[in-house]
This record gives sequence, structure tokens and C-alpha cells, in this order.
Amino acid sequence: MIVRSIYGTAAVEWFLIFAIGTILVTRLYLQLTGYPQVGGGTLHIAHALWGGALMMLALVTGWLFLGATPRIVAVVMGGIGFGLFLDEVGKFVTKDNDYFYGPSAEIMYVLVVLILLISRIVRDVKRPSEAEALANAAAIIADGVAHGLPHRRREQAENFLDLAADRGADPDVIGHLRALLDTGADSPDRLMRLRHRATAMIPGFLRSPKWVTFFGWMLTISSVGTVIVGGLSFYFDGTRGGDVDIYLELSRNETATWILLVSGVVTLTLSLPAMIARRRTTRVWPLRSLRIAALVFTLSNALVDFALDGFGALFNLAIGLFALAVMTYHLGLTVQAADAAGEHDQLRV
Repeated sequence: MIVRSIYGTAAVEWFLIFAIGTILVTRLYLQLTGYPQVGGGTLHIAHALWGGALMMLALVTGWLFLGATPRIVAVVMGGIGFGLFLDEVGKFVTKDNDYFYGPSAEIMYVLVVLILLISRIVRDVKRPSEAEALANAAAIIADGVAHGLPHRRREQAENFLDLAADRGADPDVIGHLRALLDTGADSPDRLMRLRHRATAMIPGFLRSPKWVTFFGWMLTISSVGTVIVGGLSFYFDGTRGGDVDIYLELSRNETATWILLVSGVVTLTLSLPAMIARRRTTRVWPLRSLRIAALVFTLSNALVDFALDGFGALFNLAIGLFALAVMTYHLGLTVQAADAAGEHDQLRV
């Protein structure tokens, strides 16, 4: 039986963040330095080799050591290594080893999106089972035995044990795990302190819930426009138009038109009911729907932008990611409130 990890989705997301950041930093550095060659004579040590070495070290670290620190080190090294490897994808898919191959940006983006979507599907495919609740509680408790536990992690373990009990787990097993949890020493929550400090540096007006309303309606209106433009792009395909002088660039790229049309329909289906429901309920699902809508809209539009403009699409992607960050931040606050009320569901947060 496959058991999902509470650390899995966050680890994948940070892995991809470091990978994308590495690609951007590498491209910027090479452009500023005139694309220097590491090696001499007939040798050229491609940075994909350094990426492979870092990914290997990440795997070895994960195999050899237990605990949160080795896990974080493995994610960072693996993400940087994957970014260095992925940056040279143009050399791997062309006969002439063309680093500047045009669709490289699209290939990178598609791979990142696929990994992200797979991790989300794995996380959200079903609610935590009895075995998953017990296994994740045991994993947290094992960290506590070795290194101590901050209050937040101890509370997560207790929530998992409560969930396992509600689903009929063996009371003796739960009792043994609770006893082991009580033996773990307390430790400072350095990660949350760092997170709170970073959040405190964000200006207050950027944390306002009004941004949720702004981006929520922007998603809805933009998706309506996308559906309309997509439909017109198929209609005015160059064979008809009559006396109407209309220029639709996407009509020349049927694949891009289909991507945006499907994206618009999905985004509208998710965002419009969520924005209506936000006026009537304080439950979590409207914000979760808006977050998924922002994710779908940002990724699909950026996919088209990358395909047509390459790395020139980064500005539009940054705007989309800001909207996604707003939804994620306020979803986290709402989930914390739900957890305080006893409505926890740790693997789906």
C-alpha cells in the first residue's frame, strides 16, 4: 500500500522553486559574463554535470540521514541540481547541441508544471486514511525522539493520532505512539520564526483580504475574456471575416488557442462560484477553489507565453504568481482558523 507523506507536497514545491530560481540565475549570470566555458582545450564541463552531481548528493543525503535538516538540505541540493540540469535541455533535444533552442523554455515549463500537478493530484486524490494518519504521526514522533519537536509539529502529530482514532485504528498502537510523543523534548520552531519574520517584512496593505477580492474578480473577468477571444479565434480563422477587420494573433496558433480556451473554461468554472460563495460563507472551499483557479490560469497562460515569447514571459508569470501567493496566504489563514475549530485535514491543507 502506498502511503502519502505530510512533507511530500511542500518538499516538491520547494524543490521546483529552487530549480526555477537556479535556471533564471544561471541564464542571467551567463548572459552577463558572456557565456564562459569551464574547462580548456577540447574539454567543456557543462553545468548539467554539476546539476547531476548535486542531485546525486541529494539522494545520498536522503538515504543516509534522518530528520528535518537533512531533508531540507536534500531538497535544496536536488532543486539546484535539477535546475542546472534542466537549463541545458536544448542541448539534449537538438542534433547540434543548441543551448539557445527556442522551445527550451516551453519544455522546461511543461516539465515543472507536470511535476507540480502530479504532486497536487497525489495530495488531493483522497482524504488521509487510517494507515497514513498513523504513519505520518510516527514519522513526526521519530523526528521528536532524535531532535525534539516544536509545538506546531507536536500538534500535527496529535491531530494525526486523533484522526487515526476516529477512523478505527488500534487504540493500543495509538497509546504507544502518544507515550512516545510525550517523551520527546521540546525544541524551538526556527522555520516558523523565519516564516513569521519574512511575513512581517511584507507591507500590511499587501496582506489585506481585499487583494483576494481583486484577484478573484480579475480571474473571473479574465477567464470570460479568454473564452470569448478563444471562440472568436476559431471563428475568424483566416477563411472568413467579411467586411470585419479583426486581427487575432492566436488564431495562427491552434494549439495555443485550445490551451487558453480550456484554461478559461476551467478558471471560470472554479472562480465564479467561489467569488459568489465568499459573500455567504467563511468556509475554506471558496479560497481553495480560487487558489486552484489561479494556479490553472497562471500556468496555462504562462505556457502559451513561454511558447510564443520564451523567457520574455517572465513578467506575466510574476504577476500570476503574485496572485497565487495572495490566495495561498489567505487560504493558510483560513485553514489555521479551521484547525483551531477542530476541522483539521493535514494532508489536504
